[in-house]
Amino acid sequence: MSPVKAVLFDRDGTLVEDVPYNADPDRVRPVEGAREALGLLRERGIRTGVVTNQSGVARGLLTDADVRRVNDRVDELLGPFEVFAVCPHGPDDGCHCRKPQPGMVLWAAGRICTAPADLVVIGDIGADVEAARRAGAHGILVPTAQTRPEETAAADHVAPDLLTAVRAVLEGPPRGRVLADERPIQEAFTAAPGQGRDA
Repeated sequence: MSPVKAVLFDRDGTLVEDVPYNADPDRVRPVEGAREALGLLRERGIRTGVVTNQSGVARGLLTDADVRRVNDRVDELLGPFEVFAVCPHGPDDGCHCRKPQPGMVLWAAGRICTAPADLVVIGDIGADVEAARRAGAHGILVPTAQTRPEETAAADHVAPDLLTAVRAVLEGPPRGRVLADERPIQEAFTAAPGQGRDA
């Protein structure tokens, strides 16, 4: 089994606190454990990137420039990232890049010269891990209040937090349903309805 060569992260709700349709770089706040998790990957030479659906562009709530400014702030706080991939399309646009479609994951993998099988995608909703699966990569779900219970139940790999997810892939692709921290899946998320599932 080959080691993991790169990890792609969903942005909102995974790397940074979810602020629906955020156009303000000053509102970017890393999630707990994000800096440490990224540091562990970089210490081992594992590449990092971001893959993010930003349907606010298609909805007229954000501009491409807004998304770039927020991404620049994420990179300033948590980078450097080798790649940022953004889907600006809406759910009904029929594009190939919007997660759960695999296009963005495949594009990012190509940009960092990594085969999908050597790649892990970490995200907080089912579309993130489904995009990984369709691309031939490994997916880890880190549930939040926005994660639907059925998404958690369907995920191949679930971690209670970002740091646990990253620690689980330091020696190779993820193995096991609930990773590292073996607390029950029900405790790894709250089923409260939320906003901003695809910002």
